[in-house]
Amino acid sequence: MDGQAHILIIDDDTRIRELLQSYLTQSGFRVSAAGNAATARKLMQGMVFDLLILDIMMPGETGLELTRSLRDSHNGVPILMLSALAEADDRIAGLASGSDDYLAKPFEPQELLLRIRSILKRNSRTATTRQARFGDCEFNLQRGELRRAGDVIRLTTRERELLRLLVQRAGQTVSRFDLAMPGSEDSPRSIDVHINRLRRKIEPDPSVPVYLQTVRGVGYTLHLD
Repeated sequence: MDGQAHILIIDDDTRIRELLQSYLTQSGFRVSAAGNAATARKLMQGMVFDLLILDIMMPGETGLELTRSLRDSHNGVPILMLSALAEADDRIAGLASGSDDYLAKPFEPQELLLRIRSILKRNSRTATTRQARFGDCEFNLQRGELRRAGDVIRLTTRERELLRLLVQRAGQTVSRFDLAMPGSEDSPRSIDVHINRLRRKIEPDPSVPVYLQTVRGVGYTLHLD
């Protein structure tokens, strides 16, 4: 499970952010990092994360505000809050905003790791049934596994991220800009190439797509059954 989980650390303290990133990477996780909520939002547009580790006291949009916003938009990504505020009222406010757990600073790295694994384990039990179906294909969002007529279809890492994002926003038009991975060299042309490869794996006739359709001049829409 650890090797598959992708964690996003959101903390304006560079030292803490780098220490957490190093420790969690050594613990077997995929880790990305952001110094503020605005950067985190950009990352979440192009990637799917299994857990957010979120500092509360940040300039601009705070951790509490970001959590409320995500929950109001029905984004159920698990959130572990970190804060120097350790009073009971502070913990209650954090949990009431929609976070899954709350850990006061300073903390022991081993305790953080145990809490992360506990959240991921709980989430995996509820997420294994999150299946998206289109035609004879079935995509498991948690595992990133695509099956067609019962057979596992191999996806590249980039194809898996794109399909997760399209499934999460099924029925909506997703622009090429939103599909481009932040910090990568993705261009509109490279996105089109990835989409064409996905179509060959999910469409009855890739030349006449039924599920993964082009919205001319904008991007793509995935239609589920």
